[in-house]
Amino acid sequence: MQPQIDVRTQSIFGYELLLKQWTEAGWRVPASFLQVDLAVMSWLLVATTKILGLKVQYVSVNVNREQLMDTQMVQAILQSQKQLYPAKLTVELTEETSTKTFADTAVIPQLRRFVEHGMQVSLDDVGTGNNDYQSIRDFLPLASEMKFALQNFRVGIQDPQIQEKLRVWHAISREYDQRLILEGIETADGAALSDRFGIPLRQGYYYGKPELLRLAGDPLDFTQLTS
Repeated sequence: MQPQIDVRTQSIFGYELLLKQWTEAGWRVPASFLQVDLAVMSWLLVATTKILGLKVQYVSVNVNREQLMDTQMVQAILQSQKQLYPAKLTVELTEETSTKTFADTAVIPQLRRFVEHGMQVSLDDVGTGNNDYQSIRDFLPLASEMKFALQNFRVGIQDPQIQEKLRVWHAISREYDQRLILEGIETADGAALSDRFGIPLRQGYYYGKPELLRLAGDPLDFTQLTS
């Protein structure tokens, strides 16, 4: 899990749950989340949220469209929100490629169901890949949050085009009264950019690296994730 920081209060307001697996090279992101059994992901989500319920305001979980439409995963998400209350589970809709195709008209009712059960919806990686305005505009009325990822841009963050994209998405977030989290902040330059745009909600190595969360049955020597 990685902390999300509100610099106005200098406090952690949420955690994003990050799935990693142990390899000979250490803890690494799976080559494809589609290779991870949904039953395992569902169990991990329920076990993790049971621990985090009273720690923060929000706990975020990344979900692609295929996972979003899976009955077992949906039940795990609903159970997790019950465990987290009064904190909220934030479902981050990612653009990760799925083995199946789901139209927006199928996805929207599922997102609405989550909102009706007290959860929030986040639109991940806006402004990059397939997540342009036209692609996600039908989801905007349901979303409470958007995330703009600096790490998705290979050129430096001082590039005028990146800053113009950030300006546009910042304006969209205000139009829809949504939180905007600037993620992938790894240096003081990224923090300064956030200051310049007046974005207080931030995530990245500059503010906190991901940490392992020890679950029941895990070895006692679990340590913080360092790679």
